[in-house]
Amino acid sequence: MHTGALLAARATRHGWPTLRQVLWIVVAMVAARSAAMTMNRIVDLRFDRENPRTKQRALVTGALSLEFAWFFTLLAVVVFFVAAWQLNPLALKLAPVAIAILFFYSFTKLFTNWSHLFLGFALGISPAAAWIAITGGLDWRMLILCGAVTLWVGGFDVLYACQDIDYDKEAGLFSIPQRFGIAKALVVARMMHVGVIVFFVWLALSFGLPWPAWAGIAVVAVLLGYEHSLVRADDLSKLDAAFFTVNGYISMLFLLFWGAAAAVWRV
Repeated sequence: MHTGALLAARATRHGWPTLRQVLWIVVAMVAARSAAMTMNRIVDLRFDRENPRTKQRALVTGALSLEFAWFFTLLAVVVFFVAAWQLNPLALKLAPVAIAILFFYSFTKLFTNWSHLFLGFALGISPAAAWIAITGGLDWRMLILCGAVTLWVGGFDVLYACQDIDYDKEAGLFSIPQRFGIAKALVVARMMHVGVIVFFVWLALSFGLPWPAWAGIAVVAVLLGYEHSLVRADDLSKLDAAFFTVNGYISMLFLLFWGAAAAVWRV
């Protein structure tokens, strides 16, 4: 999302996002994420109660009530709409669409093995949303970044789903590991992450970005390769390191390098 905002401001205004824009984009991002994650826990409550891996989650243990979860979700949605209203008219008009996409993901694991890509798309629309927040319009090139984020998130969600393969089969839930097995799921995740690099290269070329962007792509490629080296079909013990730690570094370093590219970019 932040990369989309930087590219929007530099490409269209030859400047930087205003402090006010950054503030409301961050508010919108936090609110949307909070609403989506809480809705996901509400929809999955029955499965969380049955899955050994998720039995300690707050709604399952009663640390948080279902009523509180619904109230928090509604509050987050309201805050998101206020943030969209503060940004521009198009952002406000599209806010219901964004919420619908975010909430729809929670139901996809009930009917499709490709729910991972729905999750990726739910997060992948954020760069386009940031461009809209800055400019009040949309450039088609943001769809490239949306595609990259969709495949990135979808790929590591496939990895994460490998640990729930037995429960998913028992509960009748859909996922790529459940459908194809862990070994083939790892191949699918790798293919998705190769696609991420292809999209990043396409995006850098389409904007004519300077060398820091290309260095950032190289760093992301190396980290994605390392992430996949940690996970094997017969050994998922390092899955948390691959899922949380490495992806955290990827997001921070990508923003750092592409932020530097935006800074030295002669638009």
